[in-house]
Amino acid sequence: MDHAKLKGKVALVTGGSRGIGAAIAKRLASDGAAVAITYAKDARSASDVIAVIERSGVKGLAIQADAADHVAVSSAVEQTVAVLGGIDILVNNAGTAIPKTFEETTLDEMDRMININLRGTLAATQSALKHMKAGSRIIMIGSSVGERVLTPGLVAYSATKGAVKMFTQGLSREVGVRGITVNNVQPGPIDTDLNPASGDWAIPQTATTALNRYGNVDEIAAVVAFVAGPESSYMTGTNIGVDGGTNA
Repeated sequence: MDHAKLKGKVALVTGGSRGIGAAIAKRLASDGAAVAITYAKDARSASDVIAVIERSGVKGLAIQADAADHVAVSSAVEQTVAVLGGIDILVNNAGTAIPKTFEETTLDEMDRMININLRGTLAATQSALKHMKAGSRIIMIGSSVGERVLTPGLVAYSATKGAVKMFTQGLSREVGVRGITVNNVQPGPIDTDLNPASGDWAIPQTATTALNRYGNVDEIAAVVAFVAGPESSYMTGTNIGVDGGTNA
């Protein structure tokens, strides 16, 4: 691990207080970036993540912002710039899934997934682009189901992640001339408190993987760190599967 490859960079990770987002925030800090995170409610978990970030010798910032609230999301970008001095890396990680069949999914539940997974991503990205310079990185945390749905109960969720995939590809064309890259990391089943690698719902998900196991959050963070770093400079508009062979 190169502790200096992101030195002098500023990152914002939405939904960074737990799970995949927390692992990404900690990894970017260990690679030298100052890191801001957003969180919805759990201030204690956010503080714990910031403590780890600051032990890496960089600045950390926790901002309460519900990803479904576009005003709060845009404000989080502005706070990151004001406190940490800019924004070079945006990781649109905040997301939610409400697993149930499509016929049982309420319109309110659909709206929540759309607002967090898609609308919040659009708002954060639009705000961040106002401050980004050549060499900046926009990284989406999509999903393997944004490509193909193998597990029942994720229809509406997969629709939002499919939209994120197309947003990535389209935006990469618009901002490429500015030297900004846009990529989409698509996890498969990952062991988190929202999707633990135990219980009935994990059984069909594990069965779809070629490796016959859940992934862990650090395996996602490692790929995000690569995409955020200088060695990925010729990658843009790509959808990177980190799914244990789910979509093989």
